[in-house]
Amino acid sequence: MTSEAELAGQVALVTGGGRGIGRGIALELARAGARVAAAARTREQVEATAAEIGGMAIEADVSDKTAVERMVTGVEEELGPLDLLVANAGIALDEKSAWESDPADWWHVFEVNMLGVYLCCRAVIPGMIARGGGRIVNVASGAAYLPGSTSTAYSASKAAVHRFSETLAGQLEPHGIPVFSISPGLVRTDMTSESFGDDAPWTPPELAPRLVRALASGRLDALAGRYLHAEHDDIDDVEQRASEIVAQDLNAIRLRR
Repeated sequence: MTSEAELAGQVALVTGGGRGIGRGIALELARAGARVAAAARTREQVEATAAEIGGMAIEADVSDKTAVERMVTGVEEELGPLDLLVANAGIALDEKSAWESDPADWWHVFEVNMLGVYLCCRAVIPGMIARGGGRIVNVASGAAYLPGSTSTAYSASKAAVHRFSETLAGQLEPHGIPVFSISPGLVRTDMTSESFGDDAPWTPPELAPRLVRALASGRLDALAGRYLHAEHDDIDDVEQRASEIVAQDLNAIRLRR
């Protein structure tokens, strides 16, 4: 069990931190001693999160390049250089069929889920490189590869997040900046509660925050570029098996022929 002060001194930015999974991650990081900035489009929600953790609240649209750059600058001016980015902000589309969806609505899912991740990473990386370290956690989804998804926009955007994260990890390896792609599992949130019934295989909401906390601590740096599932990957187990996972190219999304 890790100590409550293991992340003391770290500065973290959590996008989509006003509710649901992002809020849980912000609270967990703060409990571990990090100074946390929570960002979201809804000011009331993100201010409530920040008030609870004694952190910083930012109203920002992650699909807007200028807004993202302003967000990162504001966090570093108030809290200090960023040690951790958790790119969690995401949306879904109530998609009956791809051909009947409005193209602007369909593409907006990519603008938030994928472009937003890219813009946030792009904004924090130069500073991390200059300081010689930092970590990035991009929140994706099992919808990227599991069968049965009903949304082409959401599933495709999350698959893009996985692949982007793995490739970015390779680019940043020489700079000592690990990048991870995670799935929080099927967590009951405002986004999911109307789409799945009470009998769905709900994931305990505390698991994704615990995984992000472990990633922030550096315990799993050897698994940079790997896909980690908050429920299916036991933190202690993957830490002990890290060399095996890398050698056998496990925890990666591949086309198996």
